Amino acid sequence: MRRPRSSRILPLVLLVLVSACRRPSRDAEQDAGTPRGPVATLTLKGSDTLVILGQRWAEQYMKAHPGARIQVNGGGSGTGIAALLNGTTDIAMASRALQDTERERLRQKHPEGPVEVPVALDGIAFYVHADNPVDTLTLAQLKAIYQGDLTRWKDVGGPDRPITVYSRESSSGTYAFVKERVLQGQDFTERAQTLAGTAAVVNAVSLDPNGLGFGGAAYLRGVKPLKVGAESATAVHLSADSLRTGAYPLARTLSFVLSRPPTGLARNFIDHALTPEGQRTVIDTGYFPVK
Repeated sequence: MRRPRSSRILPLVLLVLVSACRRPSRDAEQDAGTPRGPVATLTLKGSDTLVILGQRWAEQYMKAHPGARIQVNGGGSGTGIAALLNGTTDIAMASRALQDTERERLRQKHPEGPVEVPVALDGIAFYVHADNPVDTLTLAQLKAIYQGDLTRWKDVGGPDRPITVYSRESSSGTYAFVKERVLQGQDFTERAQTLAGTAAVVNAVSLDPNGLGFGGAAYLRGVKPLKVGAESATAVHLSADSLRTGAYPLARTLSFVLSRPPTGLARNFIDHALTPEGQRTVIDTGYFPVK
């Protein structure tokens, strides 16, 4: 005996009603975290020195502006500038100035650019293991060590042990800065152990009693920073005062680089970095404000 048509439809109706009860409404989905409307995105890439600071600025900005999504990645200043050239980042983070060839290539892509915005001040610190008795190195001694002419700590007033030289990779702005300002454009010794990221260099030196490394001020934890100067008598530690007075010889500017004048989210984010709050974050991170 065939069942009435209405009896076959009833279970289907009940199933639809149950499914509708279980499915959250569109408003409920949005309230649970789905953004309302289009999401503005911004990408920063480049200097490992600037990564921590960039991430903190991004967290602050996104907290105040839930509709924004800001991604911050490292890889070195050269990597960030290359990404800017090929259009895969909005802002390149740089711990060195643009090279003439980079500037010209960016200008060819966008005649109104490039734009370099200083966002923090820094200095290159050289550091050793906490137990190393050496506390001062001159620029000439650093040059000789990183070129391989001085190879033992006794040559600079320390114990009779070999110097383990640590360096950054060649795409790093920190590497480029040291090559220009300390090695005067000459090559690093082949003995230098190249590591990706300042944090990796700091960690290696903190574990190696014979180690010598360099990097930005914000990473100096678990190692002993050295006084640096043209002469031993004028050598000083990296500090806000020594940067301000010009006594520290290895000062540098940390910058955001854009292919054209910033607008929209990029402009607002940079403005945030330069506010008093943003510059307090510079200090809290271990760098020095530009304002």
